[in-house]
Amino acid sequence: MENTRMYADSLTAVPSPAPLPTDEPTPSAPTPAPTAAAPASSRRRLLWHLGEMAVAMVAGMLLLAPLWELAGAALGVGDALARPEVAALVMATNMTVGMTVGMRYRAHRWHAVGEMAAAMYVPFLLLLVPFWAGLIDADALLLGGHLLMIPAMVLVAVRHRHEASAPVRRHRIVVALARHWPTGLALLLTVDMWVDPGVLSPWTMLVLPGGYLLIGMVRRTLGGRGVLATQLAGLAVWVTLTLVAVLAGGRTADWLVAFGWLAHAGWDVVHHRNRRVVPRGYAEFCVVLDVALAAVMVLAILTTDA
Repeated sequence: MENTRMYADSLTAVPSPAPLPTDEPTPSAPTPAPTAAAPASSRRRLLWHLGEMAVAMVAGMLLLAPLWELAGAALGVGDALARPEVAALVMATNMTVGMTVGMRYRAHRWHAVGEMAAAMYVPFLLLLVPFWAGLIDADALLLGGHLLMIPAMVLVAVRHRHEASAPVRRHRIVVALARHWPTGLALLLTVDMWVDPGVLSPWTMLVLPGGYLLIGMVRRTLGGRGVLATQLAGLAVWVTLTLVAVLAGGRTADWLVAFGWLAHAGWDVVHHRNRRVVPRGYAEFCVVLDVALAAVMVLAILTTDA
C-alpha cells in the first residue's frame, strides 16, 4: 500500500511519489551544518507568532465585547459585568477565545494552547488579592494584568518554539476564510457601530486618501507614471468633500460623510485590482471597512430624526 501524506490545508490525501529504482543504494544526504541564519530565523518565527497572538487577542476582544454587553443587558447582569474584577476576567476570556482559534489554526498543540490561556488569566488572578485588599485600584488591576501578560506570553512561546506542529485537517472553506483575514478584521472593527449606529465626523474622511499617501511613501510606490498625481488628486477630492460637509452641517453633512466613505470603496477596488501603491491585503481591508461603515452611517441616518 502506498504511503500517503495529509496536507494541513486540505482534506485530500496525496500519494507520496515512489522512489526511482537504482542499481546502487542512494547515499544518505549529509546533514547541513548549522548556519548563523538559523537563530535569526527562529527569532523571526517567535516574533511572528507573538504578533499573531496579539492580533488574535484583539480580534477576540473586538468581537466578543459587544456580545457580553448585549447579554448583560438582556439578562439584567450589566452591573455585575461592570465590576472591575469581573470585567478583567471577561477580557481575559475574550482574549483567550481569539488566541485559541488562532493557535489551533496554526496547528499548535492543545497543551501549548492551555499554557497560553493560563498566561491570559494568571496575571489578573494574581492581582485580585491586592485589589480586594484595597492596595491597588481598578485601573492598576487592568493595566498590571496586561503588563504581566506580556512576559507570560513570551515565556510560553519560547518554551514551545521548537515543538512540532499538531496534525490539523482544515476544510477548504476555513482555508479560504483565513486567506481573506483582512475582510474579517475589517468586519470586526465595525461590530460596535452595528450595535449602536452613528455617523462619523466629516474630518475622518481625511484618513481615506492620507493612508494611501503615507503607505505609498513608506513603500516607495508613488514613483510610477501618474501615480503621485492620481493620489494628490484623490486627496484634493476628499479634502474638498470634507470641507463642504463641515460647512453644510446637519443631515446634509451626514449624507456627505456616508457618501465619502462609500465612494472611497471604489478607490480601494481599483487599487486592489491594479496592485499599485498599497498591498492588496490593505486594499481588501479598506474596501470592506469603507462599505461597512457607509452602510452603518446610512442606517443611522434613516433611523434617526432629522
